[in-house]
Amino acid sequence: MAANDIELRRLVIKAYHMTEVEMGDENKITTSGKMTINNDHLPELAEKYKDVIEKIDVQIIKPGEHDRYTNTIMDIIPISVKVLGKCGEGITHTITGVYVMPTGVDTEGKQAHEFGSSEGNLKDMLYLNRAGTPGDDDFIISFDITFKKGMGQERFAIIEAYRMLEEWINVFRAQLKKFEGTKCTERHEYYDRIRQGQKKVLVIKEMIAHGAMLDTWIFPNQPSGVEGGKSLIDYGCTPIMLTPNEFRDGAIKAMN
Repeated sequence: MAANDIELRRLVIKAYHMTEVEMGDENKITTSGKMTINNDHLPELAEKYKDVIEKIDVQIIKPGEHDRYTNTIMDIIPISVKVLGKCGEGITHTITGVYVMPTGVDTEGKQAHEFGSSEGNLKDMLYLNRAGTPGDDDFIISFDITFKKGMGQERFAIIEAYRMLEEWINVFRAQLKKFEGTKCTERHEYYDRIRQGQKKVLVIKEMIAHGAMLDTWIFPNQPSGVEGGKSLIDYGCTPIMLTPNEFRDGAIKAMN
């Protein structure tokens, strides 16, 4: 940091790597790298959103097990939580080695899509080792949503599905938030600074906000979350300014 630089904000991201993911008696993560998934409460969760959701199926896809059928992929979501501060500053805890993959289809077999679906063999539908996608050695938690008839193309139903998924993720977020910071497997610090006399750089990104399967959520309470966020559609698709660290900290949520 140069002597005349002005430091505005600092974001610290602490990552906890999961090396073992399996079905178990409870939804639990540990700092030792173990994650267990339990499906006993899925019917109860689906019942809460019964106006749009028929059922949920959660499965663990292990590394190398991508030669399998998948319904349309709606998103790839990391499990992260704010420990201190708001989006773009403070401390964030995140899990590496595991990503959640919501997929969708309705009871009539119609895929949850608008302009094109991505159902088929997972190894052909998902590019690994790209920014925003799992790597070869990562586990994928398949969160397969069966919508009521015709609900997979309704904007409010897609939003409800993501609210339901967030309830499921929040069980892990609550545990992750309490993880001891010194036990993280990676630690990264990022700064928003004003560098006196340097060029000012603005990146313009066009984000889709069309409707049911082409919506974008901004500034949720939790990284890549739903609650507290607002759709670009509801913003009137006006330009939104984000800092680099807000972008890095999950301020943009694709509601695909």
